[in-house]
Amino acid sequence: MSAEPGKSPISSPPTVVLAGCAQLPSGDGDDDGLIDALTAAGLSARWLAWDDPEINTADGVVLRATWDYPERLSEFLAWADGVDLLINSAAMVRWNSDKGYMLDLEAAGIPIVPTAVFAPDETVSIPDGEVVVKPAVAGGSRGAARFTDPRHAADHAAGLQAAGHRVLVQPFDAAVNDGETALVYIAGQRSHAFTKGPMLPEPGEEGQLDESGLYLIESLTPAKPSDDLWELGDSVLTAAAAAVGVMPASLLYARVDLLGTGESGPRLLEFEAVEPSLGWRQLPATERGPAMARFALATAAALARR
Repeated sequence: MSAEPGKSPISSPPTVVLAGCAQLPSGDGDDDGLIDALTAAGLSARWLAWDDPEINTADGVVLRATWDYPERLSEFLAWADGVDLLINSAAMVRWNSDKGYMLDLEAAGIPIVPTAVFAPDETVSIPDGEVVVKPAVAGGSRGAARFTDPRHAADHAAGLQAAGHRVLVQPFDAAVNDGETALVYIAGQRSHAFTKGPMLPEPGEEGQLDESGLYLIESLTPAKPSDDLWELGDSVLTAAAAAVGVMPASLLYARVDLLGTGESGPRLLEFEAVEPSLGWRQLPATERGPAMARFALATAAALARR
């Protein structure tokens, strides 16, 4: 139907999909409220599993709960490369999906929890003391375990390698017992933070998985980080963006997980820019709405630049 003389044609709002997975097609609940925020920002938004063919009709796709990708990595990365506008970008997803990125950040001058990475055909070296062994590509702490016996650690690593995984080995950092500080960034700017309680069980014990089986259940509480933590988070964000040749502001969302201060100062445990939980529910209602609005407006801006 043509527009009336003197009037502009009515255009449909840009469409955006929040991407989940078959087990969590509408996320895990942490992002409840984002659809309303995106709608208020002038977008048509809905949830779909990332491998739903209908997702290809959207103007933009925001990764939020694609937590089955570690088991389908090649398929997931190929899909990401084919999305017209993926937020965050396919280049960031490819780099950040393998925890070997920690070595890139260390080379950029970021203090990290000591990390060694071993290919499936390499001999794994287990340092003295308690260690954490985990697959380089994993989500929700699946496949990660603590060990005090180096033989058990080596056996776990061998099992991961036999399944085709690259393996990360890290000395267990007792600061984990005090919780991780998760710093959340929106469009390259500081947003909010929360504390993640210890996730990995004691050596020899098993953690409790969510009913979806995709992640270990977390204990989260609000946090007000010190300036030195935020400053390190800023440096991590800048280094991560540089690793894939983008500006920090181009990252719609990112989470920087740090361990405490202590004698060695704060250090990076993980940088998450694929599908991290953003801890919206840890914000009071008076702050949650404005934070989600900033996320929605940054999403609209990304679509407008398309």
